[in-house]
Amino acid sequence: MDFAFLIKRLARAFGVDIRAYRPARSEAARLARMLEHHRIDTVLDVGANTGQFARHLRSIGYRGRIICFDPLSQAHAALIEIARRDPALIVAPRQALGEETGEIEINVSANLESSSLLRVSDAHLQAEPRVRTVAVEKVPLNRLDDAALCYLSPGNRVFLKIDVQGYELPVLHGAQGILQQVCGLQLELSLHPLYDGEPLFREVIDTVETLGFTLHDLNPCFSDDATGRTYQVDGVFFRTE
Repeated sequence: MDFAFLIKRLARAFGVDIRAYRPARSEAARLARMLEHHRIDTVLDVGANTGQFARHLRSIGYRGRIICFDPLSQAHAALIEIARRDPALIVAPRQALGEETGEIEINVSANLESSSLLRVSDAHLQAEPRVRTVAVEKVPLNRLDDAALCYLSPGNRVFLKIDVQGYELPVLHGAQGILQQVCGLQLELSLHPLYDGEPLFREVIDTVETLGFTLHDLNPCFSDDATGRTYQVDGVFFRTE
């Protein structure tokens, strides 16, 4: 029997999956190359949570500015702590983002990162019980083209990452005033409704394409461990050349 196969089988018995690592083909390497190729100097991290994406960017070598937006009190406090150690990371005032201004309630999930302005679906709860709502916070609601304007200069080349649990399109609709500076996008795309009323994969891609962007990469980010079904992927888009 193949020795490599035996090692893999033994590792899986301990919950470890061993695979050949090809750095140049990894998701992280692809994103790093795309940011460099498109000369990105500013990242707008909408739905920054506790800074997971910002830390990922630093780990793949991106050293430009990161502007973080998050409405949750606990997550916002964590971002401020990170910013104290990273002078190129800026934390915007605590707020939710959409296509209107005012005030709105956000459903805080048990795992924090699945918190949403929308109600979590039954399918999502069944696949991951930690997305259940444990609290509700009332927060200011603003448009991104207003909230981000003070951080941008005319020459900036912007990458806009939106991870807002089903509320991606309202954020995009509220960013019309700055989209001409956005060279690339990263959005969560749901293949099955995880939040009530959220647009699905095809609708989001069609909308993004009408704004002048082309899909460059897809990466699975959430699946049901019991069934193996993929529910959500990250889509990376750049301006159509």
